[in-house]
Amino acid sequence: MEHRLNRFSIYLKENHIDVAFLNSKENVFYLTGFQTDPHERLLGLLVFPEADPIAVLPGMEAGQIRDAGWTYDVIGYADHENPWTIMADKMKQQGVLQPKTVGFEKQVLSYGRSESLLALFKEVSVIDVEGQLNEMRLVKDEQEISIMREAAELADFGVKIGTETLKEGITEMEVLATIEYELKKKGVAEMSFSTMVLFGEKSGQPHGNPGDRKLEAGDFVLFDLGVVWKGYTSDITRTYAFKSISDEQKSIYEKVHEAIEASLSISKPGTRIGDLDQTARDIITDAGYGELFPHRIGHGLGINVHEFPSMSHLNDGVLKEGMTYTIEPGIYDPAVGGVRLEDDVLVTADGCETLTKTPKELRIIE
Repeated sequence: MEHRLNRFSIYLKENHIDVAFLNSKENVFYLTGFQTDPHERLLGLLVFPEADPIAVLPGMEAGQIRDAGWTYDVIGYADHENPWTIMADKMKQQGVLQPKTVGFEKQVLSYGRSESLLALFKEVSVIDVEGQLNEMRLVKDEQEISIMREAAELADFGVKIGTETLKEGITEMEVLATIEYELKKKGVAEMSFSTMVLFGEKSGQPHGNPGDRKLEAGDFVLFDLGVVWKGYTSDITRTYAFKSISDEQKSIYEKVHEAIEASLSISKPGTRIGDLDQTARDIITDAGYGELFPHRIGHGLGINVHEFPSMSHLNDGVLKEGMTYTIEPGIYDPAVGGVRLEDDVLVTADGCETLTKTPKELRIIE
């Protein structure tokens, strides 16, 4: 983590930012290696251009950040203490007497906590540093990629369990419970989002809610799931037909499959991000299903399951080696059900690697 802290400190120095207060558990993890959920309690990291950083967290977790390898100062406050007052005292001890410019995460820091932060200083200006952290997290290093491969493998395993559990009359929630139980046995403590198992017409809802719908012959079955593994996430979607498939269902599936393969084929360094979306969208639109593809092609993937960048057709950024994101076109017809196929993608030197390996060709489960 040392090189990340150094890079961020250099950024602060170059931009004349006297101190940055980072509040998101994801960015704290990225710079410290410490993963936690403080709930309503304050978690933060003070980073300076010159002085050593300071971690701020509930005292009951102070030993855990040390175990994670953090060697710098820690403010481990008790529930009856005011962490903001302790922070001000610590900063004075570091020689940071009166900062003029403070960096913060605009989309994360609450209004109430921003008031508490700014109350520590006089006549201070604020600068959003979230964009810099997004750029740093955009390109993954080898350790991150290795962990994300493991997370993707676990997502593949979840889909495998799901398909093996299918039988006529079983409910969506019964299949979901089996998937998560088997992943727990593999050591997965947390899913990266609420697992989706959707049958029949419910697969035609892009973000449907699993329930007591029972599986019937002729249904589409949509799995959308991912895990949090060593601080990093995965996200996979696969759709299957159960026992039989209609001509219309087959047409929908084939167009989604064509769309994801086309987007993957241009996933390489230098490609405009928006072209990934537009390529898939053109295929689906030309087939007459354009209005049934309501969302972007994907999203950045890493510590957060949805992170920078947004993979929409409006994004003029370009792909870089080491970027990770999802490609997930879909067609959703309430009359016959929906299809979404999603892979986790790593940009390589001359193309891309799909971290999720479950086959995407049409499969009818008997």
